[in-house]
Amino acid sequence: MKIAVIGSGAIGTYYGARLLSAGHEVHFLFHSDYGHVRDNGLRVDSVRGDMFFPQVNAYGRVEDMPRCDVVLVATKTTTNHLLEKLLPPVCGPGSVVVLMQNGLNGERAIDRLGLGVTVIGCLCFVCCNKVGPGHVAHLDYGKVTLGHYLCGDRPAGVTPELERAATLFEGAGIPVEKCDDLILTRWRKLFWNIAFNGPCALLGATTDLIVSCPATRRLARDLMVEVRAGALSMGRDIPESFIGDILDSTDRMAPYKPSMMLDAENRRPLEAEAIYGEPLRTAAERGVDLPAVRTIYLQLLFLDERLRSA
Repeated sequence: MKIAVIGSGAIGTYYGARLLSAGHEVHFLFHSDYGHVRDNGLRVDSVRGDMFFPQVNAYGRVEDMPRCDVVLVATKTTTNHLLEKLLPPVCGPGSVVVLMQNGLNGERAIDRLGLGVTVIGCLCFVCCNKVGPGHVAHLDYGKVTLGHYLCGDRPAGVTPELERAATLFEGAGIPVEKCDDLILTRWRKLFWNIAFNGPCALLGATTDLIVSCPATRRLARDLMVEVRAGALSMGRDIPESFIGDILDSTDRMAPYKPSMMLDAENRRPLEAEAIYGEPLRTAAERGVDLPAVRTIYLQLLFLDERLRSA
């Protein structure tokens, strides 16, 4: 298949490289790395086997890219206002847009562009970081959960479009879980992201330090209790035992810097709106207040402003 990767950072590069190694025609949109990748190729150091491509279809402008069957959107949510310019050149009749982002309500924004595409939400359970120009390190995990988005946040079930997207990823050796309710799955992912992304960024602490300290472990638990209430406000009932499952899995995880912590260290914009602001507003629309989540959100806004003005 002909595949476009919009946002070739750690996530986009890793999954794009997997699809490229499986024999698909992959076109990567780069920003600052464009010249380096054009001249030197693309490298992924992975626990599942290293990959190096001396030549790839690399672009510095989306206008130069072809229309593609599948478009992987792996940009940061802080640049979603650019999607109305980035998607039309690569989308054609019947294209499938796979949104590989954290947070809530990103699929709504794509659906509202009116491109006539199928929108698939993709939650990536992977530890990978960009370590240099055109160079990504894949440290652990790699599974994706895919769900078909329907307007109105309705459960779509496992549709033929979802089956085809899952087959694409599975054919590249990527473990796939298909979900029949994308919104439920996004709230489940928010348990971890809200509990760890913000606190790690604010405290400058890796995940192992957060879960090993009684005070911050309690904070993580309190945040997840509120995320559960937010999900319930949308009619998604997630068992309370899921909180313990998240803490246990993080106990077993290698020490890790979540994406927001890396963004803060590198003075990049923080994804505070998608991960904290959208769930807060969504719950508030339904009369549910999330005070601990709001506190972290406001602190992140302060940090984000300082990073932007530095």
